[in-house]
Formats: sequence, C-alpha cells, structure tokens
Amino acid sequence: MDNYYIAVLAFLGCLAIFDLFVGVSNDAVNFLNSALGCRIAKFRTTMWVATFGVLLGATFSSGMMEIARSGVFHPQMFTFSEIMVIFFAVMIADVVLLDAFNSLGLPTSTTVSIVFELLGSAMAAAFFKLYMNGGSLEMVFDYINTSKSLTIISAILISVVVAFVSGAVIQYIMRLIFSFYFERMYKKIGAIFGGFCITAIMYFLVMKGASGASFMRPEWIEWIDANTRVILITMFIGLTVFFEILILAFQVNIFKIVILSGTFSLAFAFAGNDLVNFVGVPLAALDSWRQWSASGVSDTSFMMSGLLEPTQTETIFLLASGMVMVFTLWFSKKAHRVIQTSLNLSAQQSDHEQFGSSLPGRVIVRTAMGLGSIVNQLIPGAVKTKLDSRFKHRRLARGEEPLPFDYVRASVNLVLSAILIASATSLQLPLSTTYVTFMVAMGSSFADGAWDRETAVYRISGVLTVISGWFLTALSASTLAAIVCSLIFLGGSVVSFLLALVAFFLLIRSNIRFKKENQAFQAERKMRYDVPTIRDILNKRVGQNLYTTVNLYNAIVENFLNDSESGLRKLKLKSNANFEQLTRERSLYYRMNYSKYKPTKEDFDARYGYFRTFTNLRDVGRSLQSLARVTKDHIANRHRTFQGELGQDLADLAQILVEIVGTSQSMEGVQALHRNASALLTRIENIQEKLLLTGPENGFSARGCEIYLSFLLFARELINHYEIIQMLQQKFNIQHPKQVQASPEQAQTKPA
Repeated sequence: MDNYYIAVLAFLGCLAIFDLFVGVSNDAVNFLNSALGCRIAKFRTTMWVATFGVLLGATFSSGMMEIARSGVFHPQMFTFSEIMVIFFAVMIADVVLLDAFNSLGLPTSTTVSIVFELLGSAMAAAFFKLYMNGGSLEMVFDYINTSKSLTIISAILISVVVAFVSGAVIQYIMRLIFSFYFERMYKKIGAIFGGFCITAIMYFLVMKGASGASFMRPEWIEWIDANTRVILITMFIGLTVFFEILILAFQVNIFKIVILSGTFSLAFAFAGNDLVNFVGVPLAALDSWRQWSASGVSDTSFMMSGLLEPTQTETIFLLASGMVMVFTLWFSKKAHRVIQTSLNLSAQQSDHEQFGSSLPGRVIVRTAMGLGSIVNQLIPGAVKTKLDSRFKHRRLARGEEPLPFDYVRASVNLVLSAILIASATSLQLPLSTTYVTFMVAMGSSFADGAWDRETAVYRISGVLTVISGWFLTALSASTLAAIVCSLIFLGGSVVSFLLALVAFFLLIRSNIRFKKENQAFQAERKMRYDVPTIRDILNKRVGQNLYTTVNLYNAIVENFLNDSESGLRKLKLKSNANFEQLTRERSLYYRMNYSKYKPTKEDFDARYGYFRTFTNLRDVGRSLQSLARVTKDHIANRHRTFQGELGQDLADLAQILVEIVGTSQSMEGVQALHRNASALLTRIENIQEKLLLTGPENGFSARGCEIYLSFLLFARELINHYEIIQMLQQKFNIQHPKQVQASPEQAQTKPA
C-alpha cells in the first residue's frame, strides 16, 4: 500500500509541474502586457524584471498553502486514505477541466477552479463516508470549512467588482492630475507620484506579505509590525527626494522606474497568490503522507488532524516551483505567443474587439448614455469644460505609432493590480490574478474614455463574460471533482489508474494540439503576404466560398420547400460556421503587419484588396446566415411553404446557380457567374414581378411574401457582391501585370 501512495505522490508531482507550465504560459500576459504595451523598456529588460519578481514572490507564498490543507474542508474529519482520494480527484479534475475549457476557448481561472475542485471533491468524500457509515447526509457540511470557504468564494467574486471600481476611480484621479499631456505635470509632481507608488508597492508586497515568506523569522516580522508607520514615512520622503534629484539633474524618466517596479510587483504578487493553485494540493498530499508514514497507523484509521497545524513550506520546494515558472516564462513558446497576440490585439484598439456584443451590454450602454446626458445637463458649463480639457487626447506626431495605453495608465494597471492581489495574499485569500488584472484594465480604460460608442457594448460584454465565466468555472470544477472523487471511491485503485491514463492522454493531446497551432502561427508569421501570395489566397478562397455558398443556398431552398425543420436547423449551424470562418479569414488583414517581411507599396495595395474582397465575402455570409435563421423560424412556427409555380421558380433559380458555378472550386466559377449575371438578375426580376401579380391569388400572406423576397434578395446580393469581387480581381491584375503568372512556389520562396 505504501508503494501505491508513493506512485500517487509521483503522479501528483508530475501534474503540478504541468500546471506550472500551463499556468505561467496563460497568465504571463497579466504581468507583462502593460510594460510591453507602453514600450517603456526593452523586451529582455522587462523579462528579467518579471523573472526576479516571480522567483522572489514564490518564496512569499508559503502561507497560502493553508488553503489546500484546511481552507476549504476540515481535514480532521477524514482519514489519510480519504484525503489522498480527495487530492487525487482534484488534480485529475483540474487537468480535464483545463483541457476542456482550452478546447472550447472558454475563459477559466486556476484560482476559481482549484477552490471549487477542493470543495466538490471534499463534499463527495463526505457524502460517501456518511453513506457507508449510515450517518445522516445532512451532516455533510460538518466536513466543510463553511466560514473559510464562503470567505474565499466571496473574496474572489467581490474582487472583480473592487478591481473594476478602484481601477476606474484611481485612473480618473490620475488623469485629472496628469491629463494626456502628462509631460506638463511630470516635473512638478513626478517625484511625488513615483515615491507614492514605490512606497505602496513595498508596503503591500513586502511588509504585508512578510508573514507568508518561508525565510522570515518571527522577530523580524514583529519589528516590521512595530515600526510600520516610521518605515513608510521615511521611505516615502526618501524616495520622493531621490526621484526629484533624478528628474532635475539626470532627466530620468520616473515612469520607467514605476512601470518596471509595477511589473516586478505584479509578477511577485502573481507567484505569491497563484502558486498554491499549481503545487498546493501535491505539497499538502506530501505532508499528509509524511504524517501517516511516521504514525504507524493504517491508512484507513489515521485521521488527518495534523493538516490543521500551521506549517511553513520548505523554501526548496517554493524555489523549485519558482524556477519552473521562470523557465516557462523564458522558453515557453505558448507564453510568448499569448503575449504577442495580446499586444497585437491591444495595438489594434477598437478595430478588433476580443468580445462580441450582448443584449445586457446593449441595455447597460443605452441606460448609461441616458443617465450621462442627464448628468451633463446638471454640471456647470465651466466645470464641464475644465474636466473635458483634462481628458483631451494628445495628438500624435507625424509617423508616431499609437500605443495601446500611455505611461499613466500602464502605471495604474500594474501598481493597483499588484496591490489588490498582494493584499489578498497577506490575508491568505486566493484571488484570480486573471480576473483582477483584466478588471483593473477595464476600469482604467473606462475612466480614460476608451469606452466610446464604438467599443462600449463590446467592453461591457467582456466584463459580463468574465463574471459569467467565474460561475461557469465554479460549477464545472465542483461538479467534475465530485464525480471523479465518487468514481475513485467506488472503483478503488483500478479506477485511479484508468483516470491517471486519461489525464496523461489529455496532456499529450493538448501538447500535440498546441504544437500544431504553433506551427500554423509560425507559418503565418513567415508568410510574405506580398502580391503573388495574396493573389494565390484569393484565387483559392473566393472560388471555394462561392461553391460553398450556392450549395448551401440550394440546400436551404430545398429543405424549406420540403418543410424540413431538422434539415434547416443543420443548415443554420453550417451557415453560422461559414460566417465565422469568413470573419476569421478577414481578420488576417490585421495580422499581416506582423509578418517578418517588410511590405512594399504594391504589397500594401494587395492587402487592402484582400480586405475589400473578404469584406464582400463576409457580407454574403452574413446574409446567408440571416436567411437560414429566418427560414428555420418560419418552418418552426409551422407557417406554410411555397407550392406550385412560384415554389418551382425558386427551386429552379437555386439549381441554376449551382449549375453555373459547377463543381470547380476555383475562379472559373466566379467568372461563369459574371458571364451569367445579367440573365440571372433579369430572371430574379421576373420572379419577383410574378410574386406581386399572383401571390395573393395563391394565398400568399404578407409573411409568406416577405420570406419569398428574402430568398430573391439573397440571390441578388450574391450576384452583386461577386460582381464587385470580379472587378477587384480585374483591377488587381491590371495594376500588377508582371506578377500575374507568379506560381504559388514562387510566392512562398521569394527572397526577403
């Protein structure tokens, strides 16, 4: 049996290392995005600052390990064998949940997942124990540390609101002080600002977090607590004077010091708060095994009251975990890709929103705009003018590249996020660093006026998505952990072995999937996106999309006339997928600028031609998506379909389009459509005229006429948009005649 538990510990250790790799790969963007986004320092400089922050922060996370040991459940109520099942189930569920969420592209939080996995697994173990012993199932909450659990859960949820509100308020105050022309106020109060930020960082990270450090002695902590006020005042005055000397005598940019210090502090806070998510459970299992091994009692009789005792995690384990995090930070391709993607999206600003719109988002924006207009009427004109002047964006110099955010907002994002996370760490409350940094950034961008009428709905929808993701993660984590724990109790070591195999399979599959995605990402960056390459893409995709579109249209007509609701439901899903694919391909236009090759003027023109072409393709895709939806609803509501001559006219029109395009998925189909465009439009006009003349006689209602006209309107839009695409292609070939015959191989191998 001892060998069995050693194998379990080894398995948990492997999963801990995997969690560290995945966690840092996904969360590195949280503490690097602001510094890299404002480009105040070189990439390697920022990476070294974050490295030291992660490494030192890991040693301050010892106190957080109590969360995995006794923060969610009462360990004294469970035996050693039951505790090991709980921990094993938590790690299995964590791997499965992370793989599922990553595959679906849903937001998740390692903090939320680990807390609720512990809760779900412990409750399942308590239910099983009570059932086997004949106890009342109402006693299950005696096994759960309800007060601490509710505190942790409420802290995670409240932190989302606190982060957003504090980010908005602090950023608003900072912008009133500095404005967007912060250089004007910099020499006056830059030293005070820097002194305050660094003092706040030192207080919340080092002084408040000292008790959680594995190397701190009790007498050192007592001395810090006794002299906190003197230390802070002295530090603030000293730093302010020092920074004033640097500004006046050496023209040093204090914002650089603040932002790099904020990067260090946020990386420090991330390691201190999140390390328990990755290694807390395996270390608690190791400590449990040590206590049981030394007791000489059977695994089913030894009660785990020892986990209630305060403990200091060995510094060697914390440093080893920190080294794994640092290694991942420097060498993980996934981490670098996540960082690069985040910066790319940030640089595009309102042109490319990460989140879509939602009904609640639209309602909130509409309500806020109404309230805002009322408030504007109440504010005196002079005050309003003064406030508006502080939020007037600075004009960019000719050739100056816009930044995602300036030094002021980067400082607020970093310092405030670090303070919130470090404060929670000092109270031994795990927070989601992803949610906190995201919400602080949302709050600061809101205060800065970045939420204009073009972006507000999407930003609010993003905030609501994060909050809903919190509940989805919590429910999924607790349920999955409870199921896994129950299976292990019922199946014993055999089920444990099978679940371990499943976990390793998911890890291998996830690694293979990322490797393929990374190869595609690297291949995209290596593409030249010059004239021949873009022509090859368009010649291939335009013809393919026309073939797909006319066949979907024909299938929709056929299923509609046959009154097939199930068929239309499937076609609705296919049209949605087609539109999403076109949207992704159109967004390639924004990523072309991140190719390694420098484009020429002709290449820029070709890229714009790509954008215009895919804009037309996406418009057709949106119309097809709308047609599939309304026809499915029409049949679902049991309205009548078209019979007789008008129904046959519609079927013939769709079939003619299929015959014209043929089976070729190349530009030949587009050219064939172009040759027959005039005849097709005339045919559509004749069918529409016949509808108006004979529709009432055939019992067509207004609703029936509307749906019929929708079919004709789509056919007309299809022809018109592809006529535009055909003209774009002709213009493209005329402007670049020398490259018309370039082969795909030449396009791919053209030297830089």
